[in-house]
Amino acid sequence: MITEIFLPVALAFIMFSMGLTLTADDFRLVLRRPRAVALGLACKMLVLPLVALAVIALFRPPAEFAVGLMILAVCPGGITANLLTHLAGGATALAVTLTAVSSITDTVTVPLVVNWALAHFAGQQGTVDLPVARMTGGVFAVATVPLLAGMLVNRIAPGLAAKSQGIARRISTGLFALIVVGAFASQWRVMTTHAGDVLPPAIAVNVVVMVIAFFGARLTGLDRRDRIALVLETGLQNGALGIFVAATLLGSQAMMVPSIVYALVMNVSAVVFILAVRWRGPGR
Repeated sequence: MITEIFLPVALAFIMFSMGLTLTADDFRLVLRRPRAVALGLACKMLVLPLVALAVIALFRPPAEFAVGLMILAVCPGGITANLLTHLAGGATALAVTLTAVSSITDTVTVPLVVNWALAHFAGQQGTVDLPVARMTGGVFAVATVPLLAGMLVNRIAPGLAAKSQGIARRISTGLFALIVVGAFASQWRVMTTHAGDVLPPAIAVNVVVMVIAFFGARLTGLDRRDRIALVLETGLQNGALGIFVAATLLGSQAMMVPSIVYALVMNVSAVVFILAVRWRGPGR
């Protein structure tokens, strides 16, 4: 009931609320600031999955958790990344662009990587039915379509969209919290039993990708605001989508555990990063 109805509806609303904040101009940032956008997309679409693979090879978690970590690694950013980028004084437009582009491309990338992970990890234990069409359709229906619908509302009725953004963001934050807390409660026994299998890899992936994003941004000469956006966009993933793919599309409770754990880890690291940024002060 929860994974079949509440989870996809809640995720669709979260993506719709994100779309209310987006316009075509956000995508045009790709042309105006190609270096920052290219590095951001490389961090999200290449660095994250590769780091997750390296961490899996190092820690060797059970197959279900390995697949779950790969699911999380290929999910796009979420409204949390956009909001925290704004609060940290980062380049919000860059964060929004990276979230928007990755949210569109995940229709293709999520099924491809996840099905490869299923074959590579779970396939070692037996024959795995790879639901490519179902996964692609599910991600498109609950992520891409609501995002585009929100953008359409913003295009047709920008005043209404502007008035709705505040309450939509608060509802979305509440829904995301409910998803994580509900999933956390339902999988408490699994997580406490396998904490050593899940928590260290989740922390490792989160810390490593944020460090790579930070130094990558510095080496390529991006300014402070872009660096903040890049680090938070790379470190903060759409955990709700990861839970949806694992629990609803793949029907695996174990595979959603890494997304639950990562959702908690990433918020702690994001707060630490923002405090460090504020402590260093502007222009540093």
